[in-house]
Amino acid sequence: MTMNLPNILTILRLAAAPGVAIMFLYFNRPWADWFALVLFVSAALTDFLDGYLARLWKQESKLGAMLDPIADKVMVIIALVVITGFSGMNPYILLPATLIIFREVFVSGLREFLGDTAGTLKVTKLAKWKTTAQMVGIALLFAAGAFEHYFGMQSLAMTSDMVTDAISGRGPDEMGLWWKYQGMIVSSWAGIIVLWVAAALTVITGWDYFNKSRPYLRDDAQ
Repeated sequence: MTMNLPNILTILRLAAAPGVAIMFLYFNRPWADWFALVLFVSAALTDFLDGYLARLWKQESKLGAMLDPIADKVMVIIALVVITGFSGMNPYILLPATLIIFREVFVSGLREFLGDTAGTLKVTKLAKWKTTAQMVGIALLFAAGAFEHYFGMQSLAMTSDMVTDAISGRGPDEMGLWWKYQGMIVSSWAGIIVLWVAAALTVITGWDYFNKSRPYLRDDAQ
């Protein structure tokens, strides 16, 4: 096995994936949301950096080729499980998350079954856009969770009329509820929209991989 900087970055991304969930075990919200967001975004950036450096320095290796897609899938799946948990199983998040997780597991199983012929399922540009959309959507939803927690905690002792006046500008806003509310709404809906786009790309690329593998799934295939 070749240990170089690109492979080390990939291994760090793989190790960071469970750390996203661990943040919510050792830190209170909203700190857990922010720490998970920073960790997730940092790990997501290494997804671009490790491949770029490997090609630039001609350090592409079998270890990196094997670990890179695994690290991406583990990071995305764990983050989606965490988000669906703290979002209260919001159906607008749960459904695309389910589609994404189903596809990732299905394609991984398909690659494992095909064995040596799995090279026919090369990563396409659309699949790369899919991964990018997944990571952007997840990052936005982590930010939405943090804003939501700030807004909820700081408006807890206020009446509904006081909250409405604060965020509409008709009354005093000493707690800064307006910008927390705007941050919550914008990041939440943007995250949901991007996650649905990612889910659509996920289904399309999953179907594409399945179609490409069909000749190898016939009983008479050699």
